[in-house]
Amino acid sequence: MDLRKEFHKDMISIYQNAKRECGYNATRFLQMVAAQDGVKVAKSFIHKNQPTDGFTTLWEFGRLDLTVEALILKQKYQELFTDEERHTVSELLKQYGYEPDE
Repeated sequence: MDLRKEFHKDMISIYQNAKRECGYNATRFLQMVAAQDGVKVAKSFIHKNQPTDGFTTLWEFGRLDLTVEALILKQKYQELFTDEERHTVSELLKQYGYEPDE
């Protein structure tokens, strides 16, 4: 499986995990991922320069590990995102008290 497809699959997985573990049903997020490439959706989140509603909701649940931002920082996906994009999401996560395992 190529890396973009794997990332897309993992985007759906974080939706499923958030629903199962937190009861958070991010329907709009799932629709966006289904309609577009997962990497494209992730990059659109990065370039908003502010946390999404989903990010804030997952922060309230104490589950920033289930965010798109945490997924972006996984080592295996490093080549899909620029250093600047990775830095942006790392700083956002740190602002909310989450230290990613870069």
